[in-house]
Amino acid sequence: MEKDMTATRIFSAEDIKREVIRSNLQTVVSALEERGYNAVHQIAGYLISNDPAYISSHKGARAIIQQIDRNEIIEELVKFYLESK
Repeated sequence: MEKDMTATRIFSAEDIKREVIRSNLQTVVSALEERGYNAVHQIAGYLISNDPAYISSHKGARAIIQQIDRNEIIEELVKFYLESK
């Protein structure tokens, strides 16, 4: 059975934002781990201090994490944690 590709699709801005944050964090984690860093410690340091030096520039990780407001990242992490309980 074929999908109707002409049908209107609805996208949630909130879902798109959440996916961008998730994807960016996964990319940053991968780059940090590739360089031998503890990604959790490095990202936590960045989120607490807002100092981008916590994130390596390897594979553009520092620029990637700075594309999204730090408070939005924290908010999404808290939501994810509370929803998984």
